[in-house]
Amino acid sequence: MYYIIDTEKSFEQAATDLESSVTRNGFGVLHVHDLGVTLRSKGIEFKNQCKVFEVCNPQQAAKVMATDMRLNMALPCRISVFTEHGKTKIGLIKPEQMLSALSSDPELAIIAKEVENKVILMVDEAK
Repeated sequence: MYYIIDTEKSFEQAATDLESSVTRNGFGVLHVHDLGVTLRSKGIEFKNQCKVFEVCNPQQAAKVMATDMRLNMALPCRISVFTEHGKTKIGLIKPEQMLSALSSDPELAIIAKEVENKVILMVDEAK
């Protein structure tokens, strides 16, 4: 259900390269949540780094919602750049498996597979 890769890049370089890859592949970055900064600002000890990128392809999102409006709750896709045990990682929850748990519509399965192929490509390019 997860797609996670290790990278030799620094956390910041991997985050920068992911953002470039997202744009290059026809998606947009709607927001970046810096969970490490947020947690530390609340007084919580958190030693790792973690940025969650909300990414979206408007055409694909519109198709999903036209088929089943409830699936807006599964949008947008999220790709994370994070550190764990001193290593930088980039990962996501695979859209195809996630949507198949929410809907058995065959058209949605096709859309989810197309999106999954693209977001995995983005992660691999950022590696």
